[in-house]
Amino acid sequence: MEIAKSVADLRREYTRAGLNETDVDADPIRQFGAWFEQALAAQVPDPNAMTLATVGADGRPSARIVLLKGFDAAGFVFHTNYDSRKGKELAAHPFAALVFFWPELERQVRIEGKVERLPAADSDAYFMSRPLGSRLSAWASRQSEPVADRTTLEQELEDMAQRFQGRDVPRPPFWGGLRLQPDAIEFWQGGANRLHDRLRYRRVIPAGWRIERLSP
Repeated sequence: MEIAKSVADLRREYTRAGLNETDVDADPIRQFGAWFEQALAAQVPDPNAMTLATVGADGRPSARIVLLKGFDAAGFVFHTNYDSRKGKELAAHPFAALVFFWPELERQVRIEGKVERLPAADSDAYFMSRPLGSRLSAWASRQSEPVADRTTLEQELEDMAQRFQGRDVPRPPFWGGLRLQPDAIEFWQGGANRLHDRLRYRRVIPAGWRIERLSP
């Protein structure tokens, strides 16, 4: 097909920067923080958007975009409906992968590790910081479940608005935060002639990180 041919011809050279072992931080969380700050400074659209990949009981992977809501030495935080597909998959198989892609900087970051739920108090605090409409929709949406039509969904939202009218909207028990605790983080910098720079940090026991260069 003509379209397929044009897709196959899509390519560009990566020439913005290199990535050397001597230039990166020994701690991957600090290195991620530096890159994230640079993505913010470059006004990359939605710099906290990340692909979250999980696996189902049948061994089939699934992926979707979610938003990073915090990161520190303990890991990378996001929030979701625990009864959603990703919530159920993570409950059964608590390992996942994240990918950030910042094309304006010719960079991506891949993160792998174990996922755990945040303490209820942390989830409560974040939930109460959300706009009212977002809090109501968390109650109204049975995430990942079939719904008859848009009208039904909008009616559920209206019902919740009536239910909580005049009072605070608490966090649903089926909604909250998750934290991915990384055991591997890879920084990818596009390079000329497809000789991309790939530096992977792997957690070593009892504590610390080992940096290794990967072939592109």
